[in-house]
Amino acid sequence: MKLRSLLFVPGDRPERFDKAAASGADAVILDLEDSVASANKGKARDAVACWVGENAGLTTRIIRVNPIDSGLLDADLDAILGAGADALMLPKAEGAASVRALCDMMQGSAIPILPIASETPAAVFQLGSYAEVADRLCGLTWGAEDLPAAIGAATSREADGRYTPPYEVVRSLTLFGAHAAGVPAIETVFPAIDDTDGLATYAARGRRDGYVGMMAIHPVQVPTINAAFTPDEAEIAHARAVIAAFEANPDAGVLQLDGKMIDRPHIKQAERVLALAGVTAD
Repeated sequence: MKLRSLLFVPGDRPERFDKAAASGADAVILDLEDSVASANKGKARDAVACWVGENAGLTTRIIRVNPIDSGLLDADLDAILGAGADALMLPKAEGAASVRALCDMMQGSAIPILPIASETPAAVFQLGSYAEVADRLCGLTWGAEDLPAAIGAATSREADGRYTPPYEVVRSLTLFGAHAAGVPAIETVFPAIDDTDGLATYAARGRRDGYVGMMAIHPVQVPTINAAFTPDEAEIAHARAVIAAFEANPDAGVLQLDGKMIDRPHIKQAERVLALAGVTAD
């Protein structure tokens, strides 16, 4: 499942579904949670189930259901489980126990799960537990909006847009939790829709730090995110050169390439670049 860019669309706005699918995003997240008012939940379930059922293969279709303790999840699952979604996004997840609870509620369905893993205080202390349920996951992501609201913080960001220290910690723990589980780490949204330069900087930072994709809140953000999480030709050429150098010198622990020292960890980095690009070392 390719997950460079994941675009949210409200579940009660079916006129936007096709546009979202045509945006170039690797996945569309059809939302039944925060973007849908209580009075429109039923309408949204019906619209999402219908569109997902009629558009197999069009794009990766992820449905964000309501939280486990919301009292709404049973109705969500009743409406959508048979539609053929590619994955379910679980908000307010609190570690492996939440994933197991959702699996139990799915009654044997093997749909992969993408938890939003940082939206409650308790969730932060469970970020290392997702390795226990890695076989049920298609990734791990985080959010920086619900958590400050949950603890009474004024904001998660500094005046210049950077995260404050508590939320930098959460971002980092989610990143390592995903890699410990061996699943894709997905960066959270960038809320300033019109700030393309800021988005490009933010997405590039995410890829630099080890995230492999990012969520979007508007179609205009998708090309910038895709570009940030797609290695360019120079990166691909360098990765191939690293792998070729060690293949030519299988007994070497350290080599010199383009005037710089490289060692075995650089092979893993090179392999990740090629995997992101979807190309081989040849």
